[in-house]
Amino acid sequence: MDLIDRELVALLQQDATQSYAALGKAVGLSAGAAHERVRKLRERGVIRRTTVDVDPAALGRGVLAFVHVESSAWMGDSAAAFAAIPEIQEAHLIAGSASVLVKVRTSTTGQLQDVLRRLYEIEGVSGTSATVSLETFFERPVMPYEPVMPHEPNAPQALSERA
Repeated sequence: MDLIDRELVALLQQDATQSYAALGKAVGLSAGAAHERVRKLRERGVIRRTTVDVDPAALGRGVLAFVHVESSAWMGDSAAAFAAIPEIQEAHLIAGSASVLVKVRTSTTGQLQDVLRRLYEIEGVSGTSATVSLETFFERPVMPYEPVMPHEPNAPQALSERA
């Protein structure tokens, strides 16, 4: 990925509804060239999907918990079992005392308790430890390029910072 591709990704992360003409103008390309680059980014899997960022609390999913799942067996083949629990937003195989880390969103702590019960139904799960989030300060997408530090004179800059 070159700097233009990275800038296109950053612009789409800010607002994926932008026209190809607007994207092209922002990075110095025609609308057609911007469209072609975005198409190639999709083909290569850089852009995995286009979605809408929704406020979970507005949908009645205001309880956020991170759950460490302990196991008595290797959990590397259990992704489908975790994915079958719809309240689990993310599941990660991790190193450490727990085997899997899951991000869960529910409406109530009672529903969270039900998710914990269903986790125990997954083969190999031997324990859980849940941490309930009281407030989310921020969540951010993966940056398409490293932030430019002001004291690095030769560091590449985003196209929007050059103008």
